[in-house]
Amino acid sequence: MLNSPIDALDGRLIALLAQEPRIGVLECSRRLQVARGTVQARLDRLQARGVIGGFGPEVEPAALGYPVTAFATLEISQGQGADARAHLAAVPEVLELHTITGQGDMLCRIVARSNADLQRVIDRVVGFDSIMRASTAIALENPVPYRVLPLVAQAAAEGAHGTAESG
Repeated sequence: MLNSPIDALDGRLIALLAQEPRIGVLECSRRLQVARGTVQARLDRLQARGVIGGFGPEVEPAALGYPVTAFATLEISQGQGADARAHLAAVPEVLELHTITGQGDMLCRIVARSNADLQRVIDRVVGFDSIMRASTAIALENPVPYRVLPLVAQAAAEGAHGTAESG
């Protein structure tokens, strides 16, 4: 079995924070039945290792008036990746950008106010000399929304079989 960067207590702590992001350290310690210092040390370690990246609110684009989600695969001119990334980072409707292998060079998740507005967003995305071509697919539904808790549970179970750090 692989050694995991988290153990069962870390997994329980992450799950609790995901369910109740506004919970305090003291209440976490009470519910997890461990010392407050243990919870704080675990949180500090998980943040320092990059396991927990933040505690911000989850914002739903549809509730902000952007119910259309699409994925655009972009072909970028050779050597122009950095410029294209900077351009795409400046487009508010671009929610994520990944460099990829296979067909295309970048994959971005974009949102729009309507299907008609999607054309405006696509025009803005591809309105940059370094972006040679875009292929866009509109998402119809999201039956498995972005999630990490099943992965946390798996990693915690793997970590429980290795040596876990205490404290």
